[in-house]
Amino acid sequence: MEECVGVQFTVGKVDAGMAILLSPDHHLIEFPATILPDGVTTGSIVSITIERNVEEERRQRDEFAVLQEEIYNTYRHLPEPPVISLKSATQTSLTIQWEPLKLHQADLRGIEVYRHPQKLNLTIPTGATTAKLSGLEVAHEYEVWIIVRTSAGNFTSNRITAKTHALDNLTGINLCFGQFTHDQDVDALTEIVRQIKASYTDELTMENTHLVCTVPRGPKYEKAMEWNIPVVSPEFLKACQAQGKIQPAHSFYVSNPAAKGSQEK
Repeated sequence: MEECVGVQFTVGKVDAGMAILLSPDHHLIEFPATILPDGVTTGSIVSITIERNVEEERRQRDEFAVLQEEIYNTYRHLPEPPVISLKSATQTSLTIQWEPLKLHQADLRGIEVYRHPQKLNLTIPTGATTAKLSGLEVAHEYEVWIIVRTSAGNFTSNRITAKTHALDNLTGINLCFGQFTHDQDVDALTEIVRQIKASYTDELTMENTHLVCTVPRGPKYEKAMEWNIPVVSPEFLKACQAQGKIQPAHSFYVSNPAAKGSQEK
């Protein structure tokens, strides 16, 4: 503690919880009446002792410095710009991918996908790490990038140039097999997939290009309808192999089981 300073005041007025104090040199101050001694009223003489608490100042200053350091260490890291790459391509689509976003303490406000020279009207869910660009021209190059909007600002990814496949490039076909009248038929079809260097998955996802089946029903069929994935017969795959290029899916659409049965007859 430093040296104390004592000052004497005359109480001029006590009203609404405040006391007006008059110093010997005629300075007026307002003072909370609730901390004055009991019985003090107009005309009372009070002495107020003031001292500086240096130790408490130092303690609070150190405490505040620690808090500032904690805040700085917590919020100093800005979100990291995403790095995108090409995941897959077909004749009419490109799928890009990126690692999970590192936002640190920032909040995600949206992900925008750009295909030069414009922003695309795509809704990218929170937590997504892929985006599919559809309706593209065959064997055409596109420049693509994304912008991540956060509470700490906008962060632009690298730009990549990707090309859709030509008609004779079948590697972009990514099938899923649905229900078949004879399950053993799938074995021969998977061999065709291998020969044309296409691919297939056991479970249907939005990244599949076609659902192949002979019986258009079941969970996979319903999902394909919901996601606008073409549902085609095995003849589609056979035609792609025979012609050496991608075939129009609409020529091989699978209808209801009754219609399919009549076609096989």
